[in-house]
Amino acid sequence: MNLKFLRYITYILNFGIIILILGCKSHKGDFSTDSNLKTQPWTHTAFDASEEKFSFAVFSDLTGGERENIFEAGVSQINLMRPEFIVNVGDLIEGAEKDVTVWNAQWDSFDERAQKAKAPIFYTGGNHDLTGNLAHGIWKERYGPSYYHFIYKNTLFLILDTEDHSAARHDEIEAIRNKAILVYKTKGVEAYKQTEYANLPEQKWGDISQSQSDYFISVIKDNPSVTWTFLLLHKPIWENPKSSNFNTIEKALNGKNYTVFNGHTHLYKHTKRFGQDYINLATTGGKQFPERGLSFDHFLWVTVDNNEVSLANLKMSGVLDKQGKLPVHLNTEN
Repeated sequence: MNLKFLRYITYILNFGIIILILGCKSHKGDFSTDSNLKTQPWTHTAFDASEEKFSFAVFSDLTGGERENIFEAGVSQINLMRPEFIVNVGDLIEGAEKDVTVWNAQWDSFDERAQKAKAPIFYTGGNHDLTGNLAHGIWKERYGPSYYHFIYKNTLFLILDTEDHSAARHDEIEAIRNKAILVYKTKGVEAYKQTEYANLPEQKWGDISQSQSDYFISVIKDNPSVTWTFLLLHKPIWENPKSSNFNTIEKALNGKNYTVFNGHTHLYKHTKRFGQDYINLATTGGKQFPERGLSFDHFLWVTVDNNEVSLANLKMSGVLDKQGKLPVHLNTEN
């Protein structure tokens, strides 16, 4: 190996090191000021910015008697925040209808309002959206799979269907639920609590099939290098004292960074499980139960950067536009 070649290799290595160092700097190249300043009226210029950093919003249940204008206001407020995308935890429409045209009318109404969001929305189904073979068929026709995944900036998103039962069990649950919904509408919440449906394990915790579990375990195994995994589902299936197919997904995530978001209860609750955050969102327009716990309209703001995730709850009553006003009239405080 001659001396000229060694000098050439050294030059290339040194140049690469310089490029690497410059690339690791925190976007200082975007910043400029008076070069004559000897002292500086700021703390530092290590800007909180990177190519990996992104933010998304999570909204929650609209159902149980959707309150007018709340979801529309939420969309307007999220637009002000400019996330890169939006996800949710199910119960987007009331459902519980036998007429397909009524189901489609409800979905048309939701879609029309959701499409006013600047960022794309990735749907998760809840029991109002997916209870029964009819509901699942309508979802499949309009939106495709009821469970799926996607990857964004090396971050894995798993969207689960907690209404994943056999066809026969779907029919049984739908019939039981329709009776309970009638009780809810005519006699109120307390009477509803005594119905068969209100006390079904599937109503409280939901269920997922073996095939769904196998699908997500395969996705997790096929993506071992993601920096974080988010799970979006409607019901808190892990609270079921009996082992479920969801537990096998949790086992597949052992040793990985992940966060779980769910809805269903209309109450906000943060839980630590296996050292990870499990967050039950409250509502974004659904019926509220302040007597039971933290019940408010909000959306969750999630920021991801390398191996770090920041979570912030934004109550809709506090997200104001540039005039200091709510985008749409709201009354979310109880």
